[in-house]
Amino acid sequence: MQMKHVNERFENGKNKEVVLMCIGITSGVGRLLFGRIADYVPGVKKVYLQVLSFIFIGLMSMMIPLCNDFGALIAVCLIMGLFDGCFISIMAPTAFELVDTWDVSQAIGFLLGFMSIPMTVGPPIAGLLRDELGSYDVAFYLAGIPPLIGSAVLCFIPWIHSKKQREISKTTGGEKMETMLENQNSLLSNSSGIFKKDSDSVI
Repeated sequence: MQMKHVNERFENGKNKEVVLMCIGITSGVGRLLFGRIADYVPGVKKVYLQVLSFIFIGLMSMMIPLCNDFGALIAVCLIMGLFDGCFISIMAPTAFELVDTWDVSQAIGFLLGFMSIPMTVGPPIAGLLRDELGSYDVAFYLAGIPPLIGSAVLCFIPWIHSKKQREISKTTGGEKMETMLENQNSLLSNSSGIFKKDSDSVI
């Protein structure tokens, strides 16, 4: 869809393949850069890096139809590629922070499975919109909406996770207290039994 839009908008332009090359290069740079940054972000707060990547990916998708200059389009694609690399590199560490070690592979599998749905359905819908409206502009605007909604939803994940952790700690704390009380009661009963035996032997 992107290359067809570029061919339609910049018919006389040369080296149009540079657009995809820019996305690929900055995506690689973004993976290295944000992978290093994620090492300094503690725990579940890594989710906020994904929020940042979703916001920029959504905004850059919406800005593609607004680029009437080829240089501006290159700049937009460079930023989009950078934050695409951020999303890819943060995906696995975030899964490790949110679920148990045994469930990480399943969580990433579900994530990739859900990602495949819009990636499969999106191009045909974009083609239908192009046939009906004569351009890909609306398709790019619509493509930017889901990442923005996803970023808003992701903002609640750290709060939900911390709330769940507090509930677990309260439960385990209560269980530990009950165990301590049971051990104390058993010790008291054993000591009282020993004292009774000693008193009987003295009598």
